[in-house]
Amino acid sequence: MRPPPAHKVATVPRGVKVVVFDGDLGRPVARARVRLGRLATHTNRHGVAILRPRHRHLLPLRISASGFNGRELHVNVRRRPLTGVRIFRRSLQWTMFGVNDARTQTQPRIHLRPPFRVIWSRPLGGLLEFPAVVSDGVAFIGNAWGSVRGLSMANGTPAWRFDIPHGELASSPAVVGDELVVHGMDGHVWVFDRHNGRLLWHRYIGAPIESSPLVWHGLDFFGSWNGNVYALNLATHRVRWVYHSGYKITSSASRRGATIFIGDYGGRLLALSARTGRRRWSASVNGRIYGTPAVSGRRVFVPSSDGDTMNAFSTSGRKLWTVHTGAYVYSSPAVWGGRVFFGSHNGVLYCVSAANGRVLWSFGSGAPISGSPAVVGDVVYFANLRLGIFGLMARTGRRVFRFRDGQYVAVSGNGGKLLLHGYSRLYAVEQRRR
Repeated sequence: MRPPPAHKVATVPRGVKVVVFDGDLGRPVARARVRLGRLATHTNRHGVAILRPRHRHLLPLRISASGFNGRELHVNVRRRPLTGVRIFRRSLQWTMFGVNDARTQTQPRIHLRPPFRVIWSRPLGGLLEFPAVVSDGVAFIGNAWGSVRGLSMANGTPAWRFDIPHGELASSPAVVGDELVVHGMDGHVWVFDRHNGRLLWHRYIGAPIESSPLVWHGLDFFGSWNGNVYALNLATHRVRWVYHSGYKITSSASRRGATIFIGDYGGRLLALSARTGRRRWSASVNGRIYGTPAVSGRRVFVPSSDGDTMNAFSTSGRKLWTVHTGAYVYSSPAVWGGRVFFGSHNGVLYCVSAANGRVLWSFGSGAPISGSPAVVGDVVYFANLRLGIFGLMARTGRRVFRFRDGQYVAVSGNGGKLLLHGYSRLYAVEQRRR
């Protein structure tokens, strides 16, 4: 006897599993919001979300979580019932020169410490005078020959490359949303799609730009060799305001509130209104300013290159203290834990009290220090012009790290890897298990 005919039953699509994890640390991200088409849910403590869409075709997938950069992609539900998505914690990125708008050169949220092992290295074909910036698993860097590159933090694979015609770069780029802002010694501001390197637009200023970008409320603040400070609107591509200093500017700008701080070759620290460019005050350091001011609390710390000094001012312009080194101070300062770190051409890295300038410790490196130190966790890193990169405990000055390649800048990175900057080669290192 034949069995009765089976009734047609509508097939119910299987669930789509989405696994969300921290792109730097590899840990699951709990309570991330996952939206697939019109469906939405949150990940569990294992970073897993399961959704059951009615239709099995290409759907938009959007991920968001508190403290993380969002992510959007499209998923073929039929072909990819399991999807892993990396998102990146904002506090573990290094998106501009000096780490933050205050240019303190300090990344306290990254907890990588020596000993390290090299994961990958890549030659970049020219001098690396300024550090890479890092966002969402990609490092962005320019060399002295005007080549701008995006490199995978995972393995150093090139994501894209753009060679600026007749260009030269002497600053770090900056990540601003989905864009990468680059300042050129050819007098141009270049803006790229950071995901694929496509040139979006560029604007000619008229003189070499050695300032690294500082972007606030859509305005890019920088100085130029022609002695001007600019506020360039990145949306309209027009200059909002110009301040005429009258002296060459190589310093990058730093910011506290609505005030921009920048130095010039006339030896003046300028405090300008970020909204209008009006000068609030200026103060002299008795020697030209090459490096970048750092702002911490109510103090501004600024070097004087041929004045051979590091100087501190209140944010209202009052001179607080000066430290003399007897040699050029090109180094922009790093500020951490009530201490100021800077190098001199006498080969010494200084750690001084931010409150009164008293030298707490010093370290003789054996060769001139030109670039800026950077503090990661509780280790201060710097490079000198002959002997490579050093890492010292920030509280005591005890040496805990040495790397043989490097001249100007030492490190940048993210929560998973640090980048060491050789003369023309970039190295990625991760913490070696003890």
